[in-house]
Amino acid sequence: MRDHSRDEGPATEPLPEVWTGRATNRIQWVLAAAGGACLALGIELAVDSSWASGIAPLLMAVIGCVAAGLLMLFGTLAFVHVAVKVDSDTLEVRCGHLGVPRRRIPLAHVVGAEFAPTVNPRHWGGWGYRWRPEMGTAVVVRRGEGLVVRLGDGVTFTVTVDDAEAAVRVIRDRLRRAAIGKPAGA
Repeated sequence: MRDHSRDEGPATEPLPEVWTGRATNRIQWVLAAAGGACLALGIELAVDSSWASGIAPLLMAVIGCVAAGLLMLFGTLAFVHVAVKVDSDTLEVRCGHLGVPRRRIPLAHVVGAEFAPTVNPRHWGGWGYRWRPEMGTAVVVRRGEGLVVRLGDGVTFTVTVDDAEAAVRVIRDRLRRAAIGKPAGA
């Protein structure tokens, strides 16, 4: 990780009141399509089956295909993209089109923020919402730059997001302003 522990000094451009960023993984759409295909197969089996071997094997096949399809479909669509928002009070991370899972971290609980030039899904065990005892928690939707937030209880939270360096600057500005008692808009 790049060392961003010192203040960078005055910024050349003013920081936004609300910073937003996103990261997207288009490969997840392929996995979602596979889940949709499993779901369609289960429905096809349920509607138009002529299995002579009995109802139990048919029922097991239908339930298996529908369950696998739904798990793949919703499991991948939840992590097609991530949206990050930093306002004057909180850091909010929302996943997928429904915004679930969502994590809101009050900036009062944040003690530091760093830029991570390369967050690799392999180091976290894959895509998604991840937890590793030695690394903390993370939302990883793709390989690339990310934001690492250190919380007051010693836990770290990592999220892959485009323009993570700007997020670090905004969070550090909010923390600096809170330390000297200045409102974020001043």
